[in-house]
Amino acid sequence: MTQDKQTGYRPVVFRDRSAGYAFLTRSTASSDQTIEWDDGETYPLVEVEISAESHPFYTGRARVVDSEGQVAKFERRFGDGA
Repeated sequence: MTQDKQTGYRPVVFRDRSAGYAFLTRSTASSDQTIEWDDGETYPLVEVEISAESHPFYTGRARVVDSEGQVAKFERRFGDGA
């Protein structure tokens, strides 16, 4: 990839507001906020509402829909269809 096609592609820190988890990656996202990272360098900080650290699917806190109960409820309501 040539450098002139992706303007502003640089290291950026993303921080999850709800979990407090932060990670350093490369991005074209811009921000007025900065943060000093573990390596002593200062990087732009982009705050996000949700990440893999706080998303219910990845943390195991996701709601499981009882599909068997839904089928039984449908059959009780509308019959077997036979």
